Amino acid sequence: MIELKSAQQIELMRAAGKIVAETHKLVKEEAKPGVSTLKLDKLAEEYIRSQGATPSFKNYNGYPATLCISIDHQVVHGIPSKKRLIEEGQLVSIDVGAKKDGYHGDAARSFYIGEPDEKTKKLLRVTEEALSLGIEQAVTGNFLGDISFAIQKHAEDNGFSVVRDLVGHGIGKKLHEEPQVPNYGNPKTGVKLNEGMTIAIEPMVNEGGWTIRLLEDEWTVVTADGSRSAHFENTIAITKNGAEILTKI
Repeated sequence: MIELKSAQQIELMRAAGKIVAETHKLVKEEAKPGVSTLKLDKLAEEYIRSQGATPSFKNYNGYPATLCISIDHQVVHGIPSKKRLIEEGQLVSIDVGAKKDGYHGDAARSFYIGEPDEKTKKLLRVTEEALSLGIEQAVTGNFLGDISFAIQKHAEDNGFSVVRDLVGHGIGKKLHEEPQVPNYGNPKTGVKLNEGMTIAIEPMVNEGGWTIRLLEDEWTVVTADGSRSAHFENTIAITKNGAEILTKI
């Protein structure tokens, strides 16, 4: 069942989303060569708690950390570790959620450590553009398939693929609510979009094929062919004036 949110509930989600956006800004500034991913995780948790919120991911279905930090061919759910150091030349994807006053915000960002080459710039640009194009379709009267199709078309038109086994999701009092939001599909299909829906749209775009596999830690998802992957995500609310990004400063 899809829960439509009131203006008051969206305001609470806006506050949680702001904390998520600020956490991303803080972590990116500290993601420098030689810094462990565990240090970034602790930094994020401390900041989220200092804002009167709690990390959405920590202990969620047993996940052990505040951040998911996925590097290069890792797609999502990379577990922070004191042994994993940030290095020059890495493509880093960070996913973080925060819960405040009973409501969640969730967002992901990808960036490169150092000066990216043109191929890397294109992967990052196209993935972020795919997210923006998906969000543009998140208006009342459209369908979930319109979001999915916009993301898929942009990624594939630029020579990339979208992960199909992982999807975006509804969000609110729960981190994952209905509906699922695939990154591929056909226009005018799926659930019709209505004012008050809040969803996390999150294209995961691979340089190679779209297939993925799970590592032995039972969390980290990687591309099956070893190609790099980028991940951008925002929590949005569908309003009478269009889509509002809630995970922003």
